[in-house]
Amino acid sequence: MRPYLTLALAVASELTGTTALKYADGFSNPLPSAVVVATYLAAFYLLSATLQELPVGLVYATWAAAGIVGAAVIGAVAFDEPVDAAGLVGIGLIVAGVAVLNLLSETYAPVH
Repeated sequence: MRPYLTLALAVASELTGTTALKYADGFSNPLPSAVVVATYLAAFYLLSATLQELPVGLVYATWAAAGIVGAAVIGAVAFDEPVDAAGLVGIGLIVAGVAVLNLLSETYAPVH
């Protein structure tokens, strides 16, 4: 279960960086800009650690999907960005696809 914790931390780092990117204002604000750099570096380090135990297709699909869903939620909650019915359906399909990969696919079983 440890690689999934590492992957979750990578996603959290990436989402922190993405949120800070909104505040960095084209990298003209130093503090949010530093947060972007630090959290993206952490995200990629944690992602690389995850790849030592899980297949790249599974890791990247999960990381990207969690980033998409997380960014949409952060956008809606923190920045009042709208999400319509089609967006919710699309997000649901992304979540369903990653759930199938993680729970049902024998191709993407953890490496041991």
